[in-house]
Amino acid sequence: MGSLLRILAGPWTLHIIWILTSEGPARFGELRQKIAGISAKVLTERLRLLETEGFVLRRYEAAIPPKVTYAPTDRMRELSPVLCQLNQLASSWYGGEARPRGRGQKRSAASIRSSEAR
Repeated sequence: MGSLLRILAGPWTLHIIWILTSEGPARFGELRQKIAGISAKVLTERLRLLETEGFVLRRYEAAIPPKVTYAPTDRMRELSPVLCQLNQLASSWYGGEARPRGRGQKRSAASIRSSEAR
């Protein structure tokens, strides 16, 4: 369990996995556009780790410019049901897809009481 958590707990990793499993293969630039706030460095690091661990298949096509596509592997697709459950939980807690709060922002006490009452 610790090995899997080490991979999944990294910054942006679950977001990358969610996009690739729900939307299919994507190029680097497409992923960067879909994940607001991620730096090229972090996206590169996370994709390399996911590739090394067998979660992502990197496809390189020699063209001008070169085309690199990242696709989910069967290992990554096995996480899809878990991510769907997390998405359902986030929807029930936050109404719709969960939107992370900015750094330092806290939920109001009324918001917490409201979600606990459900």
